[in-house]
Amino acid sequence: MKRLDVTKLSQAEIRQLGIEALTKALGPAGMARFMQQFEIGSGDYTRDRDQILGNPTIDEIFARIEERRKQQEKGEK
Repeated sequence: MKRLDVTKLSQAEIRQLGIEALTKALGPAGMARFMQQFEIGSGDYTRDRDQILGNPTIDEIFARIEERRKQQEKGEK
């Protein structure tokens, strides 16, 4: 089988060939499931996480866990 010179292909062409190869190997549903693993995200995860969670101490983390456990126990009764 002759190999393509990928250095002469555009990103769009490489993407299309990859999708075709995945579809051939996995079928349309398998290709779609595979592609879902590589969803392109946006933003800055580390910055966003720090804004949401802050920088809690170990004691604060344990206190939050205990509070959540108490809330769950109340909901189960």
